Amino acid sequence: MNAITPQLPTTIRTFAQLLSSTRRGARLARLLAAEELRTWEVAQSVRERGELIVGELAANAVLHGHVRGRDFRLALALDAEAGVLRIEVADARGERAPVLDTWSAEAESGRGLLLVETLADSWGVTPRSAGGKTVWALLLLA
Repeated sequence: MNAITPQLPTTIRTFAQLLSSTRRGARLARLLAAEELRTWEVAQSVRERGELIVGELAANAVLHGHVRGRDFRLALALDAEAGVLRIEVADARGERAPVLDTWSAEAESGRGLLLVETLADSWGVTPRSAGGKTVWALLLLA
């Protein structure tokens, strides 16, 4: 008798990459996220929101979380069973927590976290034990 071991379907997919804390690194983060989400066959509306969030969080990591000689980390986790995409961008500056400010129409910057707030189903900041912080966002797949 041949016994077949049942296997649970793989519902969690992950991706993580260290990137240089430069404008080029932030652009690459967005491109890598876009390609990974396409490969995972995430719905276009979720994929587009995810790409924008990654772009904003990566730009913030480069502009506000940069420490010379330290990279930032992009991580994606797709849990199809739970119906959630988690985006994380970690940088080396834990003392500079992101602030959701009101912005003026004349301001040239300051809208990034407002965009994240609008596009994500939830988001937040977690300190890292190794120093720095992780800014995360959750997108519901449904």
